[in-house]
Amino acid sequence: MSDPHLLGDPPIPLLLRRSAQAKRISLRISQLDGRVTLTMPKRLAEREALDFARSKEAWIRKHLEARGEDVMVGIGAEVPLGGKNYRVQAGTGRRVEITADGIFVPGPAARVGARLSAHLKEIARDRLAGASDDYAARLGRSYARLSLRDTRSRWGSCTFDGGLMYSWRLVMAPPEVLDYVAAHEVAHLAQMNHSPAFWAEVTRIYGDYTAPRRWLRTHGSTLHRYKFG
Repeated sequence: MSDPHLLGDPPIPLLLRRSAQAKRISLRISQLDGRVTLTMPKRLAEREALDFARSKEAWIRKHLEARGEDVMVGIGAEVPLGGKNYRVQAGTGRRVEITADGIFVPGPAARVGARLSAHLKEIARDRLAGASDDYAARLGRSYARLSLRDTRSRWGSCTFDGGLMYSWRLVMAPPEVLDYVAAHEVAHLAQMNHSPAFWAEVTRIYGDYTAPRRWLRTHGSTLHRYKFG
């Protein structure tokens, strides 16, 4: 079954999926990559699913517009760091430099995205390690290790043996958001759950987490729009 498009400007590709468990047609727009997926019962005619998508075209376009387009990171692109946007510019020398005037990345243009992402990961590791150390000291617990990934479904995690994992893209968010996620995961060293006792620990070591938690829910998906190649 080929995946069709909604015609228009621009055309919208549709990903069709059949499911033996589906009782009706469902529509999902990924906030991470903008993919539009139609899930349909196994024996439903494809034309019925496409008719359903056409009936929802205005809604689909509205949500895609709100999400914004992906940003291919290269010279001239704007990239957030610590909640502030910086324009990527051609640099000289051997290292990436970040100033009030922008982010200066040396080397071939084709390598700018990869070099910048590597540099951002270094900054992320430093900031997240510092935050984790601070909150672990406040909690009175220690963690075993810290790792970074480019996770799509979660911003961090804590294992039963004390391993902390974070999305390196947190370095692009406002500092208080990065700090909140660090405090959240460190609190799991004491409470491996999301019980009232857990949230009490987060409040004790971080403070009022309402605003950064709301920021993640509202704006967190936008951090995945940046494609570093």
